[in-house]
Amino acid sequence: MTTALDDHYRYLGIPPVLQPVADFIDEAVLVAWDGCHKIYLALDEAEATWFADHYGETVRDKPDVMMATVIRWWEDSCELRFVSGVRSNPEDPNAGFVDIVPQFADYEEEEE
Repeated sequence: MTTALDDHYRYLGIPPVLQPVADFIDEAVLVAWDGCHKIYLALDEAEATWFADHYGETVRDKPDVMMATVIRWWEDSCELRFVSGVRSNPEDPNAGFVDIVPQFADYEEEEE
């Protein structure tokens, strides 16, 4: 059964596997890609600055532009692709990661 939200995502051209990204994109300050399979949403200014300094492919723009960029990067990524959100956590940097789209989330879709 499809919902109104599913229809909305379809209308916007967001593939089902990336719908969880749409739930976070309004919080994103910047999106970053390693050029292979790692896609990140920087969820605060400190992380946005880090990615801007360390990643070659970053976009800081309106949410719809960043979402379109994530979709393009996803399509251009290798099969190991995933999307994570990152928030600064000085006490435990690893605790700042949010698993948005795990690796192989669309593996079965591609096999069909």
